[in-house]
Amino acid sequence: MAAIVVGALYSGYLYFATVRALVARTHSPFAESVAQAGSEPVRASAPELAQVVEQRERVNVLLLGIDQRGDEPGPWRTDTIILVSIDPTSNSAAMLSVPRDLWVTIPAFGESRINMAHLLGDQHDYPGGGVALAKKTVWYSLGVPVDYYVRVNFTGFERLIDAIGGLTINVEKAIYDKEFPDNSYGTMTIEIPAGIQQMDGATALQYARSRHGTGDFDRMTRQQAVLLAARDKVMSLDIPLSRIPQLLELAGDSVKTDMSIEDLIKLAEIAKRIDRSRIRYGVIDGSLTTTVVTPENWMVEVPDWDRVRQLVNDLFPSPVPSAAPTPSLSASLLASEKARVVLENGTLVPGLAQRTAELLKAQGFSAVRYENADRFDHAETLLVSHADKPYTTQVLAAQLGVSPENIRSAAEPDASADMVIILGRDYAQRESQRR
Repeated sequence: MAAIVVGALYSGYLYFATVRALVARTHSPFAESVAQAGSEPVRASAPELAQVVEQRERVNVLLLGIDQRGDEPGPWRTDTIILVSIDPTSNSAAMLSVPRDLWVTIPAFGESRINMAHLLGDQHDYPGGGVALAKKTVWYSLGVPVDYYVRVNFTGFERLIDAIGGLTINVEKAIYDKEFPDNSYGTMTIEIPAGIQQMDGATALQYARSRHGTGDFDRMTRQQAVLLAARDKVMSLDIPLSRIPQLLELAGDSVKTDMSIEDLIKLAEIAKRIDRSRIRYGVIDGSLTTTVVTPENWMVEVPDWDRVRQLVNDLFPSPVPSAAPTPSLSASLLASEKARVVLENGTLVPGLAQRTAELLKAQGFSAVRYENADRFDHAETLLVSHADKPYTTQVLAAQLGVSPENIRSAAEPDASADMVIILGRDYAQRESQRR
């Protein structure tokens, strides 16, 4: 369902013309179980996003298709999960499709299918609701910060496809699905022949939702085909601004996002510059997961996190840090402060704290201990200072890429270490690129 919104996002013009009007009517938020969720990913405000774009930094948008039927009040699961990243530096974009049955840790709720995050967030009044918990779950699972979301239901998908006059799609394999879900919690039979097909919104929805073939994995590939068809269609249209009210009425409350008009303008400006050849696609498919039946008799996909992480790193590479902010190391200043440093591994990457401790020792730091953190879902590296060691704090933050807002002061004169560094997934990704 979210595929049409992704296509509109890439197209630039129609994305802006359609969704900016919608925004005016939307409201603007195998791993160890997590007992308590960490801090909520902070969404940039419109002025901050403008600055981000000027600085040519990557913007990540989570697209969610929910299984809402008619006027159901919810809560709903996510039928489609797609992470999109726009990179203004290279004028490129990347998209990763995530299977709804992927077995992950949902912060504050433990292990479950990833499509349950949205439902649990709404069901248990999670701060920011289901979309906030979905964003956090994707962030913690993949190690990619999520800036924004766009959420679409079945009705919104159909209306947006019809609003652009339908799609032309090359159906590589004929679809014959005798168990396609209808709108009354029953099933129906659908048939879509192979070859070039003209699809209206209802047919495109069937094509994107059907689990014909290898279930969710083939379905995600078809969603990407819908994405490309939507992008090609909107790029070929010259839609006047006078159609904005009409599109607004068509979509109604079926599309929700936390992006402002200013956000959309900036993203649209970038999207216009992105050629189709500069869009990369990935799917967490059966080659990266193992199908497992849980004690509750759920069939889930358990990820091979090493291989998933490699795919994520390929699609969403971390920016290469500038060498300028790193101060030169002074052995005498380090020796004068005699700061005792403890490294904690806050990720699922084995040996991360040990390797980092050995690296720091070789550079002259006093790394007295390395161990696992109390949680393994830290997205960003934290530096907690228990003593006044300004020089060591400065150079460690620069060496490990710790942002200023993640440097904390907690004076403890009797602490066994002067500072504790909890290594997050941001550092793990950079380390994997150096190795």
